[in-house]
Amino acid sequence: MLAYIIRRLLLIVPTLFGIMLINFVVVQVLPGGPVEQVIAELTGQGLAATSRVSQQSGDVQSGGGESVASGTSSTGAYRGAQGLRPEFIAELERQFGLDKPAHERFFLMIKNYLVFDFGESFFRGRPVVDLVLEKMDVSISIGLWTTLISYLVCIPLGVAKAVRDGSRFDVISSGVIIVGYAIPSFLFAVLLIIFFASGQYLDWFPLRGLTSTGADQLPWYAQVADYFWHLALPITAMVVGGFATLTMLTKNSFLDQLGQQYVITARAKGLTERRVLYGHVFRNAMLLVIAGFPQAFVSILFGSSLLIEVIFSLDGLGLLGFEAALNRDYPVMFGTLYFFSLLGLLMNIVGDIMYTIVDPRIDFESRQV
Repeated sequence: MLAYIIRRLLLIVPTLFGIMLINFVVVQVLPGGPVEQVIAELTGQGLAATSRVSQQSGDVQSGGGESVASGTSSTGAYRGAQGLRPEFIAELERQFGLDKPAHERFFLMIKNYLVFDFGESFFRGRPVVDLVLEKMDVSISIGLWTTLISYLVCIPLGVAKAVRDGSRFDVISSGVIIVGYAIPSFLFAVLLIIFFASGQYLDWFPLRGLTSTGADQLPWYAQVADYFWHLALPITAMVVGGFATLTMLTKNSFLDQLGQQYVITARAKGLTERRVLYGHVFRNAMLLVIAGFPQAFVSILFGSSLLIEVIFSLDGLGLLGFEAALNRDYPVMFGTLYFFSLLGLLMNIVGDIMYTIVDPRIDFESRQV
């Protein structure tokens, strides 16, 4: 197992390099960039990026000399830059680090990322690491509780559906979870707000945030209650859509194992149905479900909560990444991509280790990676 883990760890290097290279190339060919964002802000043509860089460069723009029209000048490379002095554009490029060739910028970025130096945000003026750590508690709260609740509900439900395959309970429960799967989580979130938080029908839950104002002054048990009170609607909106896949995976895994010869033998020996299910079938049937927990957590944590964060005004990693992409905040974009890609690759290895824990008969040593 150790040799397999070492091989997988070594494969992380070219995989991560490829992920960063492809995304870097895509960003280079896409229209727009941080310089364009500042120009659009200055000319009132785009989204306000609140750039400290544009403020620092104001003196360069307003300095002496005549304005230069677009054409062969450096301003011609940027849409909307007509009338801006070339010195101002050059200063913006220098401050954003865009005055170097693309390949040089890429390898410099990778060199810094190897020591987890992600730089500072272009438009927030803060280190990327500090921004990620600040938003992490929101995303971890959503991802952790969504994953745990999904597993705690779907595994028993999937087992019950497998045991009662074809019964009225199986049919009705399948219909309910498929309807839940068909409703987008953001739409369900809006419905929850309308019925339970808007005051139009009921006013049981808060509309926004992870904690109430002044919650830090409450006793610890009141703080815990306030925390779950704020999480109730976002988590409900997240888990409902995820019930179908995990429940049906659990059911199908159990059905596949229930037809195996060892189950027939166990029943022939007179073992109780409970002993057969949970003493023999469970370990084999849960192999795929339990081993997939790390990847499921990472997927929910960093890939599925953007709209939920927006709707419930939760300032988490999803919203941070969305704003970074919108404003072309490259340090935040690539820094978070590198970190979470690395985390996802490591979680794949953890998933393989989970396989061996759930079923020691699995031997990865003989696998060719």
